[in-house]
Amino acid sequence: MANTFRYLNKLPQNLRSISTTGANNDAKWLSKIFVRKIEPTKESHSRMLSDKEIIYSLQTHNYRPDSKKAYLNNMKNTVDFIEAQDSLNNEVKLVASWTVNVGDQDQALHLWKFTGGYEKIDDYNETVGKSEDFQKLLEEQGRIVRSRHLQYLLAFSYWPQILPRSPKNVYEIRSYALKPGTMIEWGNNWARAINYRKNNDEAFAGFFSQIGRLYNVHHIWCYADLNARKETRESAWRSPGWDECVAYTVPLIREMHCRIMVPTEFSPTQ
Repeated sequence: MANTFRYLNKLPQNLRSISTTGANNDAKWLSKIFVRKIEPTKESHSRMLSDKEIIYSLQTHNYRPDSKKAYLNNMKNTVDFIEAQDSLNNEVKLVASWTVNVGDQDQALHLWKFTGGYEKIDDYNETVGKSEDFQKLLEEQGRIVRSRHLQYLLAFSYWPQILPRSPKNVYEIRSYALKPGTMIEWGNNWARAINYRKNNDEAFAGFFSQIGRLYNVHHIWCYADLNARKETRESAWRSPGWDECVAYTVPLIREMHCRIMVPTEFSPTQ
């Protein structure tokens, strides 16, 4: 208990003044500041945040600087191969494909949709695993990429429906690494925050990770150009309540970064 009082003596005077009703009250007051309590639930966090039996995969490829053309040709052939497989019943679809202009250079992102959940992912893995043609495409890709990463994602239930955009647009992906245990709090705040943005039709997709890097969130926005991005974001800050949502979510973030992307020629959304 002596340690508690030594700690309180180091606090500013205005904080010490509200903690003079006894050692028990001091301990309770400190616990409210420094301990985050997660309420127990019989529902998984993913079930509470997403109401769709659809899994998305996000492929991130870093290709060699001198191999962009060869890489994009390889990816187009890969996409054509997958979408031609009758055994997948058109339930595996490319949603979007981009290369990065600002951020991580020589990088491409591909967003796939699996209708039917993890069972369809198992079907996909079995189909491509048995195909010699697909393995040849992978071997070719392996010679022109430096690194690859795959995540399985769920879409936030409060985010607008993913719809393809007509040309010509730029996309921004804002990626957040959250503190473990904060996903529900993030979702609760963004369920309100999205209302300040969706009227401008720039909200393309919002996901949280299930397999791969965990406690990752990706928000993807669509703009006519970089100046439209600037104007839209400034408009959001003028909306009462937006600043409050930001203030509540920033403490949940361990790391964040954004990338500006442009669609590939074979991307379904432009």
